[in-house]
Parts: sequence; C-alpha cells; structure tokens
Amino acid sequence: MLALLLAAAQPAEPAPAPDCSYDWEAMLTLDRQAFDQDLQGGGWRALGMKDGCEIAAAELIRAWRHEKRDHEAILYWHEGQMRAFGGQTAEAIALFRRTYNPPEFDREFGWNFYVSGTIAFLLGKRDQLQESIAGLKALKAPKPDDNSLTLSDGTVIQMSWPPNLNVLEAFERCWGKTYKEAYGTEACAAPKP
Repeated sequence: MLALLLAAAQPAEPAPAPDCSYDWEAMLTLDRQAFDQDLQGGGWRALGMKDGCEIAAAELIRAWRHEKRDHEAILYWHEGQMRAFGGQTAEAIALFRRTYNPPEFDREFGWNFYVSGTIAFLLGKRDQLQESIAGLKALKAPKPDDNSLTLSDGTVIQMSWPPNLNVLEAFERCWGKTYKEAYGTEACAAPKP
C-alpha cells in the first residue's frame, strides 16, 4: 500500500520534446513561394504544423529571411503568427506591426483591419477588435468571381470575403483564449449552416 502511495505521489514523466529539426541546406534552396506558400507542408510549414515547434518555425523563417535578404511583409506576418502560436506575444505584435500597408494600397483588401484586429486580440482590446471587424465588413470592394485557391494536388479552398474576416470573427467568438486556440480550433470557427 505504501509503495502504491509513493508511486502515485511521484511527478509524471514530462512529455518528450517534439522533434523540431529540419534540413537548413534544403530550406536555403527554396525560393520564397516554395518556402512560404506551400500549404501542403513544405518549407517552414512542415515544422510549424508540429505541436511544440512553433518557435522553432519562427526562428527558421527569421533565419531564412535574413539569409535570403527577403523582407517581404508576408514573411514577417508568418513569423509573427508562429511566435503568437508559441506564446511570444510581444514579439508577434512587433512583427505584425511591420506588415501594415500604406492606406492607398489597402482600400479594397482590408489587410490593415486584419493586422489591427489581430493586434487588438493579442492586447486584450476587444473594442478595437470589434472596430476592425466592422471595418472589414464595410469594405466596398465587390467579391471576386473566383474567390478560391487551388492547391498543387487540385484541392480547392474557398476563401472568406472580405479576406480574413473569418479569423477576426473567430477571435471575437473565442475572446479570452490564446491565439493558438482562437485561430486554429474548430470550436472558434464560424458555425456551420
């Protein structure tokens, strides 16, 4: 009986650390499209999709960006997302802020509303998140005839309109949750009709 009590009192074994390794030389051979936009798990995404490897993926994006001297806003955004997923909120916000578009280039797409809404969510400023949602909803741009993305395997993904409104609405539905929970869980996604 004493042995059972002692065994029960022992701390549980920590979960093994995930394997966050990758082939740096192979990553350097990729152009930006292959490194950043392969939605089927190529480039940094293969690492970023592994639970517990979000910060390693952020560091990979940062290192690749510096090595390639490629400072496109989308790379800062994706690094910021990985940092937000990994709980590095201040670092994520700083990266997100680097992605604002000049207003004259953002009238129809609403990227800046998405950036502001994401930052508002991370800062716990619900009223600002709601303002960003309203701003996206008020966009006057007509929905494109083909608002889809076709993956290399032929899978067609219907995009939300306006772009990223679904993400900001998920933040609103799951207020108080972490970025990772609000962004990536079915519970926070739009209700099915």
